[in-house]
Amino acid sequence: MIENLETLVALYKEGTMMEASTALKISQSAVSKRIANLERYYDRKLIERHGRRVVLTSHGTRLVEKVTPLLSELRSVFLEDQALRKGRIIMGVSEAILASWGPRLFSEAGDRLPGIEFEFHAQRSPVVLDRLRSGEYMVGICTGTPDADTDLVSEVIREEPMVIVPSGLKPLDYTPGESLNVITIESRSGAWASIEEAMSELNLQRSVSLESFFSVAQMAIAGFGHGLIPAGVARTLGVAGDDVIPVAKYGITRPVRFVARKSMFAQELVRSFYQEVKTLAADV
Repeated sequence: MIENLETLVALYKEGTMMEASTALKISQSAVSKRIANLERYYDRKLIERHGRRVVLTSHGTRLVEKVTPLLSELRSVFLEDQALRKGRIIMGVSEAILASWGPRLFSEAGDRLPGIEFEFHAQRSPVVLDRLRSGEYMVGICTGTPDADTDLVSEVIREEPMVIVPSGLKPLDYTPGESLNVITIESRSGAWASIEEAMSELNLQRSVSLESFFSVAQMAIAGFGHGLIPAGVARTLGVAGDDVIPVAKYGITRPVRFVARKSMFAQELVRSFYQEVKTLAADV
């Protein structure tokens, strides 16, 4: 029954049988069978098809609203009982962090905590937060405004500097405060809310938005425009410090957060990991 309910929740989130099957790592026919089993059990129509899209009926929506918190608690209990007992931390990490300075940070933290094991998942920050809430992840390392998620423990471990990569890496005669068009991250990113106001104050206008800071950097390097990106992304791509324009001292940074459910943050292993990460983050 639980896996059938999880399938209904996944279908509600994803919107199509194909996307739900991908998220659950099962076949589309298995998704259909599980939903059919639920409809027989409750004797109610739970979904309606609109082309490829699937919409929940009022009965399906009410069922999802009721069972989602319960499923989250069940997953959380499983993590606490299984993963913590084995010294394992299941972690969702912002893609740009895990592709740049994150691995070095986690390696050093692991060296300081003998016996700890990590399971990493690279996701966009909003996805990390959703999967923390659902009980799929124990810890999140992501970006964004730290006070936006009052249902989670959210501690800023680092303010990562942002830099401007000149188009084509050609020298840029730019005085901070002058109007400048830049390519940078799109609005749904966790980082956007934390840099938007500071960009406006510095008179930086977003001319193009992309879904990945690494894509922004590569477009800037190739000459498609100036790019506003985290300093760690620039270093990872081999862009020399002399080739970028630092803007952190003007307030443009992205806060990196350590996030967990309150019950998980209270666990000794998780708190120990948090303390090590916070100590090490300043030097990465």
